[in-house]
Amino acid sequence: MADKLIIVESPAKANTIKKFLGGSTKVVASMGHIRDLPKSKMGIDIEHDFEPQYINIRGKGDLIKELKKDAKQAKKVYLATDPDREGEAIAWHLATILEDEKDKITRVTFNEITKGAVQKAIKEPRDIDINLVDAQQARRVLDRIVGYKISPVLWKKVKRGLSAGRVQSVAVKLIVDREEEIEKFIPEEYWNIIANLKEPETKKEFEAKFYGKDNKKQEINNKEQVEEILKNIEKAKYIVKEIKKGEKKRTPAPPFTTSTMQQEASRKLGFTLKKTMSIAQGLYEGVKIPERGTIGLITYMRTDSTRISEEARKAAKEQIVKTYGEKYYENRYYRTKKDAQDAHEGIRPTYADLTPDSIKEALTNDQYKLYKLIYNRFMASQMAQAVYNTISANIDANGYTFKASGQTIKFKGFMTLYVEGTDSKEQEEENMLPELKENEEVKLVKLNPKQSFTEPPPRYTEASLVKALEEKGIGRPSTYSPTITTILERRYIEKEQKQLKPTELGKVVNKLLTENFKDVINVEFTAKIENEFDEIAEGKEEWKKMIRSFYSPFEKEVEKVEKELEHVELQDEVSDVKCEKCGRMMVYKYGKFGKFLACPGYPECKNTKPIIETIDVPCPVCSRTVQVRKTKRGKKYYICENNPKSCNYISWNKPKKGEKWEPEENTKKVTKRKTKKKTTKKTKKASK
Repeated sequence: MADKLIIVESPAKANTIKKFLGGSTKVVASMGHIRDLPKSKMGIDIEHDFEPQYINIRGKGDLIKELKKDAKQAKKVYLATDPDREGEAIAWHLATILEDEKDKITRVTFNEITKGAVQKAIKEPRDIDINLVDAQQARRVLDRIVGYKISPVLWKKVKRGLSAGRVQSVAVKLIVDREEEIEKFIPEEYWNIIANLKEPETKKEFEAKFYGKDNKKQEINNKEQVEEILKNIEKAKYIVKEIKKGEKKRTPAPPFTTSTMQQEASRKLGFTLKKTMSIAQGLYEGVKIPERGTIGLITYMRTDSTRISEEARKAAKEQIVKTYGEKYYENRYYRTKKDAQDAHEGIRPTYADLTPDSIKEALTNDQYKLYKLIYNRFMASQMAQAVYNTISANIDANGYTFKASGQTIKFKGFMTLYVEGTDSKEQEEENMLPELKENEEVKLVKLNPKQSFTEPPPRYTEASLVKALEEKGIGRPSTYSPTITTILERRYIEKEQKQLKPTELGKVVNKLLTENFKDVINVEFTAKIENEFDEIAEGKEEWKKMIRSFYSPFEKEVEKVEKELEHVELQDEVSDVKCEKCGRMMVYKYGKFGKFLACPGYPECKNTKPIIETIDVPCPVCSRTVQVRKTKRGKKYYICENNPKSCNYISWNKPKKGEKWEPEENTKKVTKRKTKKKTTKKTKKASK
């Protein structure tokens, strides 16, 4: 009989915790949620004040029996699920299932799975925080109501199986709105004139950009203006009129929050949000390290706080001073944004002495990459500023001003270890001007006029979409990854070279929702709801009251939309392809795997055709047409229309005219997978 029973969510977490506690303690896993709303119906009793109708999750019957048995035999039961709203809700559901042992049950949380943190938590148990539970229930119930009430409208008007969601629909709207901006964008011409100059004594060349006339900024919008300027400075002397020297400091970025970790892992490592969170979960729950056993390597990875414990600061200081020296350390505090849930720390390593390279052999390649990113970011956050020497010069050419600037690093500080990535193409580079003197004449080497055009805003990537969602107050750390995963799986959006682009289906669904449910599918409403969830978590608002105030106007809106759309038929887009069976012009339809052609004469004519995308580059092997296809996960590949009959061309990379092609080993898997699946189906049918 165990003195203590500790229940966590996962076996990995259980294994890590076991080694910190004595032999009379039993640690078991609930395998995530144990109860939830049913999948087959809404599961919310609207007539009885929105009471959720939770059921035990199918397939967990034996596990529940074991948990009850273990709880009965233990003297004390500790619910040690994750330290957030979701974890608090799982603990509450476990307590409900173990109702017979309620006098033994208590709640413990820890932000990191270390011996000290776990033992301290066991000594400081608390009651389940019902405010956090209610905030999670409010989110679950409201999202279930929105999904169950709006999705049927999509089924009737677009196709069955589609879903709408409060956060996912707003995320799709952002992506569609951005695509419309790009499509409507009209490029505007502008010019730069760059002077390549040489300092006569040192013979060093440098660049100066045209600024304006008489030291006043001037925009150059066309070639005529360029020609006029070039004509006026054709025989000009280039005189250094003013030199400014200075110093610039750069401060490190704070420790990671969930969203900044996802953004940096996307930019620097090319990880999807889903992959980042999966790897981070493993690092948090525990990894087997030589001479240390299984230990949690990072703090809890769902957080929007940048706060750091004093023990962590002290450990960081020791490591920085030991590795780099005293002048590289600076004790820093970062301001957590106003609406952050500051229950736990920013994401950091649990042991400052476990450098990424010292444990590299114990980690998978992806674990090492993410751990190194987290470790270096945290350490850099406690380091001194980087210092640059800067110089700028104004150079006169017959009344026209050219400007040159440069910088060199005087002291690298935190940049010795880590530099934050950006979504823009511009990167801070080190470049220094030659030693210039005021009133000195520098020699013109070459004038380089350069025509450019303004560019449309870029499509969202996973990283920039998370940033936008966070800035607009949509969703919380735990919701970003599942939201983007869902809209990709629903084929409302697709990835094109890491950029998120709406599909035709996504555009149709977004149009229907935003035109008919504009009070629900909008950024302001979604952000307002998130704030209300926060107020429930803080005990400032009662969750059912919030649902009541939402439901009444929402129900009226749904009824109104259903009535208005009752006799409205969405017109299918007509293609230029004629049905070879009946002669009608085929229309575009949407299926499980995207857009296809169908005869509008259904059910008399059931003819359908796939839409085959082609490119204007011939097959590098046989010169026939190259088709663009997609894997089940939506990744594009290029294949000859004659593959596999008489040509074996298939590639992940778009072919270029005249290039030679070598078979790619990993593209063979695409065709092998298809063959294997067909064989399996035939085998199953034969066995039946």
